[in-house]
Amino acid sequence: MSEPRPPHPDIARILVPEEELQRRIRELAQEISRDYAGRTPMLIGVLKGCVLFLSDLMKSLELDCCVDFICLASYSGTSSSGVVRMLLDLRESAQGRDVIVIEDIVDTGLTIAYLLQNLKTRGPRSVEVCTLLDKPDCRKVAISPKYAGFRIPNEFVVGFGLDYVERYRNLPYIGVLKPSAIRKDN
Repeated sequence: MSEPRPPHPDIARILVPEEELQRRIRELAQEISRDYAGRTPMLIGVLKGCVLFLSDLMKSLELDCCVDFICLASYSGTSSSGVVRMLLDLRESAQGRDVIVIEDIVDTGLTIAYLLQNLKTRGPRSVEVCTLLDKPDCRKVAISPKYAGFRIPNEFVVGFGLDYVERYRNLPYIGVLKPSAIRKDN
């Protein structure tokens, strides 16, 4: 195992270190593998933030799965606009499938509520949510992901796929962004 990377200078503190992320992702994969044994779930990754989480989750699954992606937008800078736009739709049909939506973070719940409502019109056999991070204190709608990696406080976090104006996605941990790193025009 290589030495842990020092924190980025814009990170106030590491909230979830890399080793803890990997351990919890393996646990989530075990839960999903157990719950969907004998089936082939359709994993729908919500771009762009899900990429690292989805990749590591898939490698730890003990079952076959298929993957598709969807891209939704509701954020500008550090805050959700509340208006969800679909930028990229699925290429595969969800009809009759066991769907698991893979999210990086669920906070207000508005984006995932929109997506769940949209997916249910497509006739899936089942739809569940797996999120790496859950911020229940920020909820504006009643959403409770079946699979949640970490419950976190209401702080602006980046890393492991999560960004601030397209930066910090490549950090191998979840970190709290320093206020000084946030542009005042957002």
